[in-house]
Amino acid sequence: MHPLKNLRTAALAAMAAVIALPALADPPSHAPAHGWRKKNDPYYVGYTGRQWSDDYGIRGGHCDRDRVGTALGAVAGGAIGAAVSDGDDRLIAILAGATIGAVIGHEIGDRMDDRDRACFGHSLELLEDGRRVEWVGSTRDMVYALTPDRRFERDGQVCRHFTLVRTIDGRQVKKPGSACRYGEGDWRMVKA
Repeated sequence: MHPLKNLRTAALAAMAAVIALPALADPPSHAPAHGWRKKNDPYYVGYTGRQWSDDYGIRGGHCDRDRVGTALGAVAGGAIGAAVSDGDDRLIAILAGATIGAVIGHEIGDRMDDRDRACFGHSLELLEDGRRVEWVGSTRDMVYALTPDRRFERDGQVCRHFTLVRTIDGRQVKKPGSACRYGEGDWRMVKA
């Protein structure tokens, strides 16, 4: 037999063996909830103990505004608070209330839309202290970065301090603030 033919046969056998090997690793922690995670760990538990069916990428450090928009669209026509109702597998927490601009400043709060407020609220719900999450706002040149901080209690409500940074056209505005949880996933700004 010709030496090149033996080499080609050996190479094809080696490739077939490699291709047939099963994947043995678990998915990384930032991977979407498909396969193993969806079957074995289907819920994302917030620090208050509430179980959420999706983290919208928040625990991986980036809130997915498109998926957040889909979840919010599922409850269009109703109050935003309906987004956290039981029975819907597209649950999401949200930062609610009209005082956002008054508490963290108009230069940040006035440009936030429902998707931004949902990324904000769900991050307060799911992130550990000191973990940062980012998302692109309603325009590509606007980026938000939120870092929840210490927890505290006020009038029986669970609350968190945070730092929010908004970058627009390369200019950063950094604001500390506080929010408290009123009901299932309903976060509202408070003055510290």
